Amino acid sequence: MVKKGKMIQLPEAFENRMKIQLGQDYPNFFQALLEDPPQSIRINPNKTNPPSLLPSVRSCHTGYYLPERPMYTLDPCFHAGAYYVQEASSMFLEQLVSPHVRKGLKVLDLCAAPGGKSTHLSSLLSEDCLLVSNEVIRSRATILSENLRKWGNVNTVVTCNDPRDFTRMSGFFDIILVDAPCSGEGLFRRDPEAIQEWSEANTALCTQRQRRILADIWPALAEGGILIYSTCTYNPEENEGNIAWLKENMDAVPAVPLLTVEKGIEVTDALGIPCYRFYPHKVKGEGFFATAVAKQSSTDRLASFKGKSFFQPAGKQQRALVKDLLIDPGYFIFQFEEELIAWPQMLQNDLESIKANLRIIQAGVKIGSLVHQQILPAHELAVSSVINRAYFPEEKISLPDALRYLKKEDFQPVSNQKGWHLVTYKGIPLGWMKHLGNRINGQYPKEWRIRMSIDAYIGERLRQENGKFPFPAGADFY
Repeated sequence: MVKKGKMIQLPEAFENRMKIQLGQDYPNFFQALLEDPPQSIRINPNKTNPPSLLPSVRSCHTGYYLPERPMYTLDPCFHAGAYYVQEASSMFLEQLVSPHVRKGLKVLDLCAAPGGKSTHLSSLLSEDCLLVSNEVIRSRATILSENLRKWGNVNTVVTCNDPRDFTRMSGFFDIILVDAPCSGEGLFRRDPEAIQEWSEANTALCTQRQRRILADIWPALAEGGILIYSTCTYNPEENEGNIAWLKENMDAVPAVPLLTVEKGIEVTDALGIPCYRFYPHKVKGEGFFATAVAKQSSTDRLASFKGKSFFQPAGKQQRALVKDLLIDPGYFIFQFEEELIAWPQMLQNDLESIKANLRIIQAGVKIGSLVHQQILPAHELAVSSVINRAYFPEEKISLPDALRYLKKEDFQPVSNQKGWHLVTYKGIPLGWMKHLGNRINGQYPKEWRIRMSIDAYIGERLRQENGKFPFPAGADFY
């Protein structure tokens, strides 16, 4: 079958299984795989307002559909962490988490890279909650860290650990998300390589790996805690089969309350535990599976940390240097090498416990480095939710200059005032520049810079009369 010139060749074993699984609905499923995938984003409520002209993703109060795919790389708001490009079905996470959100939660996103679900969780949790975002592969943990730093919240720790390492965190977490590595069948429309990598042997291997992950992480869940399990595959063994295994072997029970879901989401059963399936011919999204279970067995909770602190608190003079830079002077400020870090005071002991048991990549918000008793502000501070924006002069720049700044090219500043300036585009901070009088130094991180050519794009942008480029008409919400 062909649509818009697109062809797809599915593995025979997969196709046979899906014909049995879907019955008469299979042709509709196959037809959906030939269509262009929907484009959706989730906004950062700390940085931008809801768009007024875009249709919303019903399961997520900050999710929106775009009419077509824009050039995200050439939108400064994307680089500033004002939104995250995320597949709509996976935003259903909000429905599973929201009933259990309260103050003081300890939450783990176990398989977190590249950061879609972690940034979503971060927006759902208050600052007195702890979010640990973990990724076992170091290179992917670096990408995860970058996305969370751009998102800008202060109560997040990024770790790089194998799931079995979390057995040392007995009963520590109130909510654990396991977005498990899977056979990726739900990505077939979006990622042709996923088709080439699929095999029956790989699905069996994925099932066993998923069970090892669940067994390893279960001790870290507190009694009465919630474990959310999700995949981007259709395979029943990786989905309902694993939930049935979890109930039989780990004494899991359904999480309450039970959800009332929108039309198109299929509700299935795994030994009495309701599960939620997403098919691309039934919902405006990709293939996805999710459910939530509660832990009814008792677990000893990790004792409060009482050893020698791993983190050197900032001295009185150092605190005096940073107090005007932050919206709240009550953060725990600690020094790591030459950097000063802000962290929620009420979560200090939790951070010590994590450091004692896990490998930390990033924690809190980096304020800046201490040089000759002066603070050189860090990029993380500029794009964070803790910055005191009233303290810094702002350099408000146009789209062409914003792209030059993000590419680390020269642009002509408006202000003549010397010193550090917060560079903003449409009111959203992009980073720092330092005005030296005869020139400026753009301080955007070199490793994050735009590498593609922007000259042709800027020319096209200046010809746009509606001001919506690079987003389609009606989608400019910044």
